[in-house]
Amino acid sequence: MKCISVYTDNFEAFSDIFERVVDSPMEENEEQEVEGITVSHSGDVPEHYLERMSVKPEVVVMRDKSRGLTILQHGKVFEILLPVLETA
Repeated sequence: MKCISVYTDNFEAFSDIFERVVDSPMEENEEQEVEGITVSHSGDVPEHYLERMSVKPEVVVMRDKSRGLTILQHGKVFEILLPVLETA
């Protein structure tokens, strides 16, 4: 899974830029600023990362089933976990 970190604790601000963040192509370790909020491609995370984070009481887990992505919110960061398409 690809992980994009959005550094804000403001859900409304996150919601405002969410579509642009998900739809913009980013290289691994690339950092951008969107409407004053830092966004970075944090690389790939293993499958067990989601399992490990989702059991923590301070982590909020949100899912977008239509896109197959998961959003983790903890502290002052939202992490968008995107499935990586397998190439043959």
